[in-house]
Amino acid sequence: MTALTEILIRQITRLGPLSVSEFMAQCLYHPEHGYYTTAAPLGSTGDFITAPEISQMFGELVGLSLAQAWLDQGSPAPFCLAELGPGSGQLMSDILRATKSVPGFHAATRLHLCEVNPNLKAEQSARLPTPTWVKDTTELPDLPLFLVANEFFDCLPINQYVARDDGWDEQIIATQDNKLTFARRPAGAVETERPAGTVIELSPSANAIAQDIARTIATNGGCALIFDYGGTGNGGDTLQALQNHTKVDPFHALGQSDLTAHVNFAALTDAITTAKTIGPEPQGAFLERLGITARAQQLAQNLSGDALENHITAHRRLTHPDEMGQLFKAFAILPPNAPAPAGFPQ
Repeated sequence: MTALTEILIRQITRLGPLSVSEFMAQCLYHPEHGYYTTAAPLGSTGDFITAPEISQMFGELVGLSLAQAWLDQGSPAPFCLAELGPGSGQLMSDILRATKSVPGFHAATRLHLCEVNPNLKAEQSARLPTPTWVKDTTELPDLPLFLVANEFFDCLPINQYVARDDGWDEQIIATQDNKLTFARRPAGAVETERPAGTVIELSPSANAIAQDIARTIATNGGCALIFDYGGTGNGGDTLQALQNHTKVDPFHALGQSDLTAHVNFAALTDAITTAKTIGPEPQGAFLERLGITARAQQLAQNLSGDALENHITAHRRLTHPDEMGQLFKAFAILPPNAPAPAGFPQ
């Protein structure tokens, strides 16, 4: 039993059950025992590997799409280049390398990173030129905003609701025999067309962050590119825990395993009323429109042996429907009259 498990059992015993979102927030962001405030989650020695760690091609193409959006909007200067949950800094490093030859882009850039993990801040500082760190999007400067978020929204807390014949129950976290367990409490007797047992997931924090980004972009210009796994919110119970690249019980090793859920892109779209949204578009299709296969072939010319095999595997993992190509989606937020970013249907 971890220290955080003991803390939550005591809290529930004294104050009552937690919502799923309260449980996730404690597990991920507790100041002393939270996964994202203490762990080193990325890479082969962490609990998961994200697209930027799989191949440099992902960040290169995302960077060129952002730079083209900047050019399409008249090359505003200065502008805020931001990343939410930048991890090791690899994605932003690849973005900056790929955009180095875009005239004026780097000179106009004011780099901001939204990060809470001190260990990851150290990695980012070593890899990136003089970033400014912020705690959340409300601290970003009042400038045109060109933002990327890769596997950020999936780790924001969700609430879960289960349909009954005559309404809804909320899924909650309770205790039984001094252990954490799932339970339910009535959430309302509103008629529902969903079959009994249907699970829906909503993330108030994800919607609020998306709304804040949209307000800035609608007012100042810019483009947000969001990459994550998910769909239209009809996926049922998608809460999962990962440790050492393996799914584990959500109550296993609290604070030492990652908790995530599929992103409800339909809810994000509904929440954004001030700006234009495009997507979600399958990640594989997005990358193919940007020319990932041609870039892969170019890089392959200088590779052989294991390096070439790893490169081929990386290309497949990013784009193939059976890998990340279909489950992972690309989603854009733009000013109302801006053209679609490169990589999306024109």
